[in-house]
Amino acid sequence: MHPVFVYTASRVGLLAVSLGVLYILGLHQPLILLVAAFLVSGVASYVLLSKQRDAVSERITKNRE
Repeated sequence: MHPVFVYTASRVGLLAVSLGVLYILGLHQPLILLVAAFLVSGVASYVLLSKQRDAVSERITKNRE
């Protein structure tokens, strides 16, 4: 499967999970919920998706040559 698709789908999945968890924890204001979910999913993706990010980088570098 294409690494860019896998990475993007993983990021969207993390955002959805973050939205759900924050909503369950009691954050019901839409704007604050969305901003908090973006922040949480951004940090989580930095930690959890390093392999996918490296694969995307390698694919882009290989295509430029």
